Amino acid sequence: MSVTRDDVLAALRGVNNPISGQDVVAAGMVRALNVEDGAVRFVLEIDPAHAQRMDPARQQAEAAIKALPGVSSVSVVMTAHSAPAAPPDLKMKSAAPKGPEKVPGVDRIIAIASGKGGVGKSTVSANLATALAAEGRRVGLLDADVYGPSQPRMLGVSGRPASPDGKTILPMRNHGVTMMSLGLMTQEDEAVVWRGPMLMGALQQMLFQVQWGALDVLLVDLPPGTGDVQMTLAQKSHVDGAIIVSTPQDIALLDARKGIDMFNKLETPILGMIENMSMHVCTNCGHVEHTFGHGGVRAEAEKLGVPLLAEIPLDLSIRTAADGGAPIVVSQSASPQAQAFRALARHLIDAGQA
Repeated sequence: MSVTRDDVLAALRGVNNPISGQDVVAAGMVRALNVEDGAVRFVLEIDPAHAQRMDPARQQAEAAIKALPGVSSVSVVMTAHSAPAAPPDLKMKSAAPKGPEKVPGVDRIIAIASGKGGVGKSTVSANLATALAAEGRRVGLLDADVYGPSQPRMLGVSGRPASPDGKTILPMRNHGVTMMSLGLMTQEDEAVVWRGPMLMGALQQMLFQVQWGALDVLLVDLPPGTGDVQMTLAQKSHVDGAIIVSTPQDIALLDARKGIDMFNKLETPILGMIENMSMHVCTNCGHVEHTFGHGGVRAEAEKLGVPLLAEIPLDLSIRTAADGGAPIVVSQSASPQAQAFRALARHLIDAGQA
């Protein structure tokens, strides 16, 4: 039985902060949680003035995780800021430049888009980011899917990003990917009930006020559809290209065409299309079944004169790896599913697009 991220968080809820009396999860002290092949690593962020008083809590947390079935090793590190790091206010400020500009330190921006939800765009984004990192690229991932931010779970990142001056945001990092998401600013089950101006202000801040550092490529995981977030990204930042993710069935392609038309109107180049859930390979007999049909995305790409970048299979291991906080490119790097994403990453690098 393998231990999961949820198992670890449940165990840590039994460990109290002796200063506040809250459990360490509710207090927002657990950061950079990573669960991989039975190895559990995380950081307890503390007030430096209470370092000695917090050490028993660290020991208790370590013992609680070691007691979980399937845990092979535990690494708990205490770290501290000189003052509590208040999360930046992303709701109404608009601090980005008025026209399209380059994000400081970022060579290229690639938007990952889909016409409709449920086609696996966020899963593709997380695996492509880790695949590019595995190929030696300096990669960032901006989770701009504001209504359904899933990248913190998929990349195994928890805790709130620090803001040392109330303006600059320090991103999180795991699996070689520098990541920022609105999901890090809210509770996992908390709805983001914002209108257009709030969304646009939040996106601009996450683009221009995050210390991305020097990146070869920043992937932007967009929400489905053709709304405010997509328009703001294209109008406020220099986007080098967009990748469209779709499943093979006609209804998904119908919405994908609308997304492509939007990027054409915004004068954003289409780098190619990805057919996700392209086929299912039976684990017992090896039979290949095209559950949602096959070839629709290839035909659409040919019609548009853009490349079909990849055909990603429908496979349970891709889903379970992402749910566990370590995309399949990281957790099962030698698998055919992981190699499909590695091949996609190499293609983009060879084409000078990532």
